[in-house]
Amino acid sequence: MPETFRPKSDFLAALYERGFVHQCSDPAGLDAKAADGSLVAYIGFDCTAPSLHVGSLVPIMMLHWLQKTGGKPIALMGGGTTMVGDPSGKDETRKLLTVAQIDANKAGIRKVFSRFMTFGEGKTDAIMPDNAEWLVKLNYLEFLRDVGRHFSVNRMLAMDSVKLRLDRDQELSFIEFNYMCLQAYDFVELHRRYGCVLQMGGSDQWGNIVTGLDLGRRLGTAQLYALTSPLITLASGAKMGKTAAGAVWLDADLLSPYDYWQFWRNTEDADVGRFLRLFTTLPIAEIVRLERLSGVEINEAKKMLANEATRLLHGEAAAAEAAETARRTFEEGEAAETLPTFETPAADFDAGLGVLNAFVRVGLVASTGEARRQIRGGGLKVNDEIVTDERATLGRDALLANGAVKLSLGRKKHVLLRAV
Repeated sequence: MPETFRPKSDFLAALYERGFVHQCSDPAGLDAKAADGSLVAYIGFDCTAPSLHVGSLVPIMMLHWLQKTGGKPIALMGGGTTMVGDPSGKDETRKLLTVAQIDANKAGIRKVFSRFMTFGEGKTDAIMPDNAEWLVKLNYLEFLRDVGRHFSVNRMLAMDSVKLRLDRDQELSFIEFNYMCLQAYDFVELHRRYGCVLQMGGSDQWGNIVTGLDLGRRLGTAQLYALTSPLITLASGAKMGKTAAGAVWLDADLLSPYDYWQFWRNTEDADVGRFLRLFTTLPIAEIVRLERLSGVEINEAKKMLANEATRLLHGEAAAAEAAETARRTFEEGEAAETLPTFETPAADFDAGLGVLNAFVRVGLVASTGEARRQIRGGGLKVNDEIVTDERATLGRDALLANGAVKLSLGRKKHVLLRAV
């Protein structure tokens, strides 16, 4: 927070206190707008995958706090801009998707937002327009004449999203070069339709967002504002939301609530306080108490983080079930029924299922070679017993009373392989 700036609005106070703010075009002006109860803000989400992943939680939580403090959030679906592809942070051109793929992805993405905000027709109810509504209908020549003439190629070439690509001698297609023009136009159109005056996003979007501010000024709109959040990396330097098993999806069909809970439970000690502020709605006083825990006691804070983050996304019941599954698995050594479960024909156990293939089949390791390395390090267990023989097989005698065998990688990854 700037030394001389003390927010008067609940919105900016929450964002600054919880660590959401990286840059803001006019903190005092935006604060006044938020304080008078008339703030309408948006964040855009392109439809490049069937679900959002945990890396999208920061902007989602920013919209959550906007609504909770009396503002109106707009979660803009990028049905139009996804056809072009955002070059920000990319070394190569994004794969262009078909309209059918974009529509399918959009349907999957929509489901997440209702967990974090209330949609409807009220003053502070969230809305979810799609920029395809206006971008698809644009007449190219009219757009160039009426809007395109306000963009400076010199400034566009200086944008990080463009400059970094060119500095690395990576090709930047003409269609990608147009992306910031379309994003800027979105801002102006959302102001015209809904009175939106603030665009938020990650810090890599700063150039695109301020381009929208400049376009709005040139087209005679009211004062517009920009606010970005820091890009989140782990204390280890790794990228947020990427694991050895892949992306941490926000869709329960792509990642179970239990695995989502485990992702947060496995947070590094140095990240716990920061993540409690960003990804939960716990009061700051409670977070400060949890931040003071150390040694073995920090596990209390990690469990609280896992419980609260899972509750926000998947609901109270799913969070409680995940926590209980973890307790039974780790504290009591049980093969809990709610562990991720894979099925295989019972005949596999009759024939003797190779232990290496079993671990590959359930996705705990990527290959039999990796399984062998884990065995040499004592990292694989069957029914809580360490595997020492890479030639071992699993017969019917390995099945527990529930008709499954429990496979474990290390202390924190467990699945059931059930005979059917």
